[in-house]
Amino acid sequence: MLLGTDYVYPRTTNKILRAFLNSKGIKDADILETYTPFGHSDYQTIVADIKKFSAGGKTAVVSTINGNSNVPFYKELGNAGLKASDVPVVAFSVGEEELRGVDTKPLVGHLAAWNYFMSVKNPTNTEFIKKWSDYAKAKKLPGQSTKPITNDPMEATYIGINMWKQAVEKAGTTDVNKVIAAMAGQTFKAPDGYTVKMDEKNHHLHKPVLIGEVKADGQFNVVWKTKGPIKAQPWSPYIPGNDKKKDEPEKM
Repeated sequence: MLLGTDYVYPRTTNKILRAFLNSKGIKDADILETYTPFGHSDYQTIVADIKKFSAGGKTAVVSTINGNSNVPFYKELGNAGLKASDVPVVAFSVGEEELRGVDTKPLVGHLAAWNYFMSVKNPTNTEFIKKWSDYAKAKKLPGQSTKPITNDPMEATYIGINMWKQAVEKAGTTDVNKVIAAMAGQTFKAPDGYTVKMDEKNHHLHKPVLIGEVKADGQFNVVWKTKGPIKAQPWSPYIPGNDKKKDEPEKM
């Protein structure tokens, strides 16, 4: 089941996923695709649909639900007693912050795919968490001063601003076009434990992929990860015609 918020990211992701599943011999009749608007909060019917759909065979849910809608969705999963051992959910947009407002005990075992989890153990991440914790407490940030949490979007921002700084230093100016040129090939030792790289041609990041399993405390246990950063692939090979697209940097 492909479940997402109704906008371009989930629809594009699911287009690729459907093509990938088809390439593995899974028929369209065995794929259920559902979208909800931003801010949707009533997931009772959709979770009932998941239970009904799963009666036809082994079922997994790939969730691209974004934003606050994740809270009522996961709450309804818990209310319905839909455990990871019955129908595992792998989310592309659920991290530590989204789980903060949810009782995660019924959700233990469900999965999330990210490039970073707070629970990753390495010196760079330890320093990153401390920096954020010290800042959050000093500024008395709502919800963060008592229980500071880091997540993937925060790490991505941290990488981005540091790469921008490095590019400015390399270019010797903040001129946009010169900084863009200096960005190509930039590397940075990230809190995820890998040295990430900005592709020289398309300006996408080479980043690792980590799959985390929800724990009772709202953190994630990393159960699988790539050996190294994955080279940026801006065009999916599963979509017809994408092989003819040019691998070029985006113009500002």
